[in-house]
Amino acid sequence: MPSPMRTTVAAVIFVAGLAIGAMHPGGPGRAFADPQTTSPFQNLSVFARALAHIENSYVDDVDQDALIEGAIRGMAEALDPHTTYMDPEQYRIMTSDTLGRFAGIGVEISVRDGWLVVLSVFAGGPADAAGIEPGDRFLHIDGRNARDMRISESVRLMRGEPGTPVRVGIRRDGREEGLELTLTRAVIDVNPVEARLLPDDVLHIELRAFQSNSTRELEAALDRAAQETASRSGIRGVILDMRNNPGGLLIEAVRICDLFLEEGVIVSTRGRGGQELQRNEARRRGTRPNWPMVVLVNRFSASAAEIVAGALRDHERALLVGTRTFGKGSVQNLIELPDGSAMKLTIARYYTPSGASIQAQGITPDVEVEQLSVEALRQARLAGERMPSEASLEHHLDETTPAPRRADGRSTPREGGAQSDSAPFAEDHQAYMAYQALRAILADRARQTTE
Repeated sequence: MPSPMRTTVAAVIFVAGLAIGAMHPGGPGRAFADPQTTSPFQNLSVFARALAHIENSYVDDVDQDALIEGAIRGMAEALDPHTTYMDPEQYRIMTSDTLGRFAGIGVEISVRDGWLVVLSVFAGGPADAAGIEPGDRFLHIDGRNARDMRISESVRLMRGEPGTPVRVGIRRDGREEGLELTLTRAVIDVNPVEARLLPDDVLHIELRAFQSNSTRELEAALDRAAQETASRSGIRGVILDMRNNPGGLLIEAVRICDLFLEEGVIVSTRGRGGQELQRNEARRRGTRPNWPMVVLVNRFSASAAEIVAGALRDHERALLVGTRTFGKGSVQNLIELPDGSAMKLTIARYYTPSGASIQAQGITPDVEVEQLSVEALRQARLAGERMPSEASLEHHLDETTPAPRRADGRSTPREGGAQSDSAPFAEDHQAYMAYQALRAILADRARQTTE
């Protein structure tokens, strides 16, 4: 029995053939179209003829379903990198991604200049254990050349049964030779949110992905921090860290923005011809307090992460720190097909509240800060220690003045000073600078309150 896909496509081709034959007296094999009224059925008749030749004359028997699937996949590949066809198994894998649990090597990837590039690495996964880093490019996956490979195909190769091996070749910037790694697939449980309170009641939130539970987990983290700091002055500020966040569900990005915005446009989408397809706006209900806020991004912050960064920056709700984001600003619609397969079709572009397009542009932070390696930070600390200071002078006076105290009786952290190994973000320069920027905002607010 022919499959639903085969039956549907064959019926369309048959109808197209009848339409062309009826309209053009040249009969089968001759189709004459008026240039002013060219019909898409004309090209469909070419496809039908090519299919017939393959089925009737190819040297071996052909799988008709495989031919149709290949045709659909080819149409998708002729468009943009994010328009993809997924067979039933690939579609099942994609669905598991949004639920935050899958079996694979633990990376999020995208395409850049024809290369499969690692956007993020899930902590504790096989890729993390093997030392794979954001920015690494795949040279091959299980013997298949990864250059110009579609994302859907790479995902199919990297996913599999837990405990099975997959061999990959990696190219890393700054290294002349590639890395050959054999990874063991494992079940990856993705926790989209990880939060910790810093010493001065600043909440650092790592938002790693936009899954179906991301907003719920973020709200829970905010509630826990608010409860823990309730006996003091509450949460004093928030660092929302979306570095290496590859994006995910648009609705989760909108909901997370809505937590921090009372009103106004969050994101809009425009389709063919610039027509606005959708506009999402913030609502006052459920908005969290107006905490001072810094958002951390880098060149691997993409899609939904860029939507959140753009909305919070355009509404002057947060200061952006880091490097220019990835620039994935297109919208994909998921279309389920009758045989259980699906197609992701790019239908629109995202626009920030100010009307700026994200696509291929990315978002430039308010404060651009490049990341420094651990070794570079160590050398900087050593250089700072060798610089002369009052404390290095013989017989210098010691500090005897107690640290100023806040209204709640706690000591106020002193501004400035070298970054020590015990300080927050001692080995993370971008996060350290974001933290210092937020502390400066807090100090400025405190001065305005006392004046």
